[in-house]
Amino acid sequence: MENKNQEINLKITPTVMGVGLLVMMILFFGAGILFESVRKTDNKVLSEEVVAEQPAPTEDLSLIPEVSAAEYVRGSKNAEVTIVEYSDYECSFCKSFHPTMLQVMEEYGDKVAWVLRHYPLPFHPKAQKTAEAAECVGELGGGEAFWKMSDLMFEKMPALELSELGDLATSVGVDKNKFEACLDSGKYVDKVTADMNGGSAAGIQGTPGGVIIGKNGQREFIPGALPFEQVKQLIDKVM
Repeated sequence: MENKNQEINLKITPTVMGVGLLVMMILFFGAGILFESVRKTDNKVLSEEVVAEQPAPTEDLSLIPEVSAAEYVRGSKNAEVTIVEYSDYECSFCKSFHPTMLQVMEEYGDKVAWVLRHYPLPFHPKAQKTAEAAECVGELGGGEAFWKMSDLMFEKMPALELSELGDLATSVGVDKNKFEACLDSGKYVDKVTADMNGGSAAGIQGTPGGVIIGKNGQREFIPGALPFEQVKQLIDKVM
């Protein structure tokens, strides 16, 4: 009996071990796939959260460069309050925040001036060229064309392809050939970089990020895509 049991065990054990090994391998690879999925998801969420909810600036908001005569101001240049927004046309939070800013302009009229500066994030492949595209349209069509182009690019993202920018420029009244020559030349690379550097020096760390400047120089930070009511509170605070 003892010898028979040993024989049975010898026959059964390899099978059991094989099944056990197979189960362990499935669990191992399954866990690996799950870990990789979670890791990728966490990285994506982290990058989005960094953009969505920025920490308070570590620098002085007074270092934000003054608005120059060459910039495209939406609203009155003599407004009581100026909002300088650092934005990225490919940023999903910027896209969701854009209607909020349009609502601000509708609500406050000539009391608020809005300046849009470029802050193309490195992980957005279309951000740099769309920023340059806005500047080229501004050069060729003026401030009104700049803002129309900006509105359209936010509206059409993320589906907008860089190959469509010429037609988009034409739709806002700019000559397509001149626009494409401007964009291909890269003449506004330095302008976009200067915008970004100026914001970073003052503590801007992501998009959308903005500063509300009151009539007495008081400044309030907009830490991401805040809803209209919160932006309104900040504006009223400096008026």
